[in-house]
Order: sequence, then structure tokens, then C-alpha cells
Amino acid sequence: MYISIIFEICSLVYIGILSVIYFRKKRINNIENKIYSNLVVQVILILLVEFICCLTGLLNLDSHSIFVNVISRILLSLMIFWALSFYYYIYAITHESENNKLLKNKTKNTIITYLLSFIVIMLPLNYYKDNMITYSFGLGVIYTYVIATICIIFEIFHIIKNFSNIKKEKIYPLILLLILIVLMVLTKLINPGINLIASSFAIVIFLMYFTIENPDLKMIEQLNIARDQAEKANHAKSDFLSSMSHEIRTPLNAIVGFSQALTEEDLPPQAKDEVKDIMMASETLLEIVNGILDISKIEANKLEIVNTEYNFNLILEELVSLTKARLGEKPLEFKYRFDPSIPPYLYGDKVRVKQIILNLLTNAVKYTKEGWISFEVNAIQKDGICRLIISVEDSGIGIKPESIDKLFTKFERLDIEKNNTIEGTGLGLAITKKLLDLMGGQVVVQSVYGQGSKFTVAIDQKIVTNPTTVVESTQVSVENLDLSTKKILVVDDNKINLKVAARLLSDYHCQIETLESGIECIDQIKAGNTYDLILMDDMMPKLSGVETFHQLQQIPGFSIPTIALTANAISGMKEKYLQEGFHDYLAKPIDKKELYTVLAKFLVQK
Repeated sequence: MYISIIFEICSLVYIGILSVIYFRKKRINNIENKIYSNLVVQVILILLVEFICCLTGLLNLDSHSIFVNVISRILLSLMIFWALSFYYYIYAITHESENNKLLKNKTKNTIITYLLSFIVIMLPLNYYKDNMITYSFGLGVIYTYVIATICIIFEIFHIIKNFSNIKKEKIYPLILLLILIVLMVLTKLINPGINLIASSFAIVIFLMYFTIENPDLKMIEQLNIARDQAEKANHAKSDFLSSMSHEIRTPLNAIVGFSQALTEEDLPPQAKDEVKDIMMASETLLEIVNGILDISKIEANKLEIVNTEYNFNLILEELVSLTKARLGEKPLEFKYRFDPSIPPYLYGDKVRVKQIILNLLTNAVKYTKEGWISFEVNAIQKDGICRLIISVEDSGIGIKPESIDKLFTKFERLDIEKNNTIEGTGLGLAITKKLLDLMGGQVVVQSVYGQGSKFTVAIDQKIVTNPTTVVESTQVSVENLDLSTKKILVVDDNKINLKVAARLLSDYHCQIETLESGIECIDQIKAGNTYDLILMDDMMPKLSGVETFHQLQQIPGFSIPTIALTANAISGMKEKYLQEGFHDYLAKPIDKKELYTVLAKFLVQK
């Protein structure tokens, strides 16, 4: 009896401490945790009642007294309640996908639990007393053991039935807990005088906490699940964006291509203005698509900085030209000044440097209705590094002091009611900030609301003293590129894309042949037809451009320069196609300047 009391006291102490720790921690609100919380409370009650039962024997109270009778029946009722609750807990763990069903049947299950627990109070009990040892027996005790045995049988059934679906970190503790409960029941049957049932329940609860129900472990588990779901969602988003890029760029290719061609036709002034408007609208749409793709790559940590040698002066020329074109008919003075000491050749990611500056200039044009825009670039050189100090200042609408911190938040547009006619998604500055972070650069914003803003960017680039890069002129001149002796093959399953490519190439007076599939292309090469250049679309049915190119490479003597021509223009695709063996890459919609660069690179010296 003394041993039982010592176990009861120890169990109350450590279960009390565990309860304080458990209930003070933040827990996940699911059916499994709710049942476990109830089990903890029930064990404390059972320990207290069983401790009182032990005291009745220690104090040598009359076993036939009303007090002893009531306490014994309450203890049996609580044990049945605990056994049924533990069964629901096992069911919740082994049927996680059906826990909603358990919630729906909560009222019915509660009624059954209370009913079965109440029945034992009505059943007859007998008592055995020898010195300080007192225990009950009879129909009430047998009923309790029957209910507990049925629960254990069903628990074992559910574990075996759903063994493959139970998480590994839960299956072994569950088996251990069931073995412990069975041993406890057998011990009580063999020696009814040993009152360690509540202590055994306490040990079970204690083990469950450290193997299954620790809130910290549960939170980590939920975080891992959330991370896996986020990764799957991110992959799905990337696939969607890749598909979206292709689907939007394909019709844009026709719009931009034919618009570029029409600008060179002898059209009435009004028609020329309308064609320019079409080109501006298509460029805006293309910027939106590119911005969304860049943000998705940044979020997935897949946007890489690709460093190469480049001519910074040519980038400045392009930026000035693009900004002047975007001014349109706005009554704005565009001022620019560049430090003459800037080294002509630098080493860095020229595409991203240009993108950063262009985003700042584009915003200045968008948010300045009248007045001026100033574009300055200065340089500080030290130890082979050139720090570019780029500032874009305007006399535009300015920014409220409380809004400056929101500038670099994606999809954030300030004063939306006032500027609801201005195009854009609010991605430009967010992308600019992310790119600067990747490149180790900084940006400072100064603004007076209603008077204008000034953005200053600092980027470090390596100085190239002996350039190896051949930089083409930014000026596209059709007249100085005569390809009348060259034969070019264009392979694309989209007939409109073929018409666009043929129209753009016709300016160079070359011989153009078009095919609608990779299979036709392979047949033509095998038949002995020769070409000076092949423009190959990738996303074609039956045989993709990559698969077609690989089969062409297997043909003896094949050495025709082949350019990947695709609307799949997300970041990193150029590197992918170059790794596949393509000689170069052209994104749709086809940019006339980039087309010129490719043609000059592969055909001028042939």
C-alpha cells in the first residue's frame, strides 16, 4: 500500500509539471491534440481519486461505507472514460484523413462515452479488505475490464489496418503504449491489491508527450508539412508562369513583329502613329510579363547574376534612346550627363544593370507629367573596382514620407486613387531592390511630395583593362547587312510565327524556307538540303526543338549554326539552350536588334 501511495504522489508531481508545460505552450488546434489534452486532465483526476482510494485503506476505513463505495465507482467510471478517450485518440492518429468524420460524430461519441461510463456506477461492487489492502471486485469491475479490453482490441485492429498510413515517428510509440496498457491490465488481474492503474496511465501520457504530442515537435512537423506544400505550390507556380510566358509571348510575337515591319512601310502619318501606339502597348504588356517572371524567380532563389564583360557606354546609349522614345509627346525636358572617367569596359551582369537603371527611368517618365527628368552617372574607381553612382531625378508627383518604406514592396502602388491611369503592376522597384541586393548594391530615395523625387543607386563593377568581348553597335541598320546569298531555314509549328519571322528576315534579302515540324526539318537535312542558318522553335508537338536539334547532330557532316527560337523566355533559359548545344538564343517576341545581332554574328563573315 505504501508503494502504491508513493507511486501516486510521484505520478501526480510529474504529471502536474508536464501539464503546466504542455498547457502553457502554443499548440496546434486539431482533433488529435484536443483528445490528448482531455487525456491529460482525466489522468490527473484518476490519480487524485485513486490516491484517495489508497488513503481509505491506509486509514483503515470501513470498506462498506458510502464514501468508499462512491469513490470506487467514480474511479471505475473515470477509467472507462479514459479508455474510450484513448481509443478515440488512436482512431484520430490512424485515420488522419477521416478526422472530419470524427468531428462530425463528436456529439454522438460523447454521449456514448458518458453512457458507458455511467453504467458502471449502477452495477454491483464487492470489496476485499485485509489490513491496509483494500480493493473492489464484482460485476462493476468485470464490466470495466471488458470495456477496456474491447477498446484495446479495436485499437490494435486500427493500427494493423492502417499500419502503412501511420507516420513512422508515431507507430512505435503507439505499439509501446498498448503493450504497457496490456501489462497494466494483466498485473491488476493477477494481483488486484496493486493500485498502479492511474500511475500506469500517467506513464503512458508522459511517454506520449515526449514521443508524439510535444507541441514543439508538432509545430516542427507542421512547419515541415507547410514547407513541402509551399515547395509544391512554388513548382506549380513556376510551371504556370513558364506556360503563361509562352502563351502570351506567342501572340505578342505577331503583334510586335508585324508592327516593327509596318514602321518601315510608307504609311499615312495617322497610321504610323497608330502602329507606334500598338508597339508601345505591346512593350508594356511584355514588361508586365517579364516583371512577374522575375519576381517568381527571385522568390524561388533561382535568379542568378550572370557576369560578363560589356561596354557600359553602349548601355548608356540604349537607355537614353529608350527613355526618349518613352517620353512620347509629354512636355518633358530629358537631361543626362555621364562622367567621362567611367571605364568603357566593365565586368558584371549588363542585363541586370540595364534593367535596374531602366526601371528607375521608366518610373520617372510615368510619374512626371511636366517639367524635367535628369539622368546622371558618376564613378569612383579604386583597386580595380568602379563604383557606379547612378541618379535619376524628376520634377514629378513626389512621394509622401510615410510611403517611402513601401516603395520596394511588390505589387505596391502609391496614391492609387490619384494615379489610377498610370500603367504598371508595382513590380519595377521591388525587382530593382532585389537585384541590387543580389549584386551587393544600394539604393537611396529622396523625395518631396508634390515636387519630385531622386533615386540614387550605387553598384560596384570590376574594371576590364584588356577587353576580350566584341560588342556590336546598338544601331540597327538593315541597309548595311546584305544576306542575298544566304539561305535561312525557320522551323515553327505556328504559321503566324513563320509569317512574322519571314517578314522580319525579308528586309535582309535572304532566301527563306519555312517548315512546320522538327520531323520535316530532319527529312530536309537528310535529303541533302543545306542552309546557312536555322532558326528552331522549341515547343513543337511530337518532336521538340531540342530533340530535333539532337537528332540533327547525329547526321554525318551536320554543322549548320542553329538558333533556339522560343517564347519560353524565363530567366535561365538562354543558358539552358546553350548547354543543349544551340549556337545562340532568340526570345519571342523577336526583337529586331537581337535578330540583327544574330544574323551579323553568324552570317556576315561566311
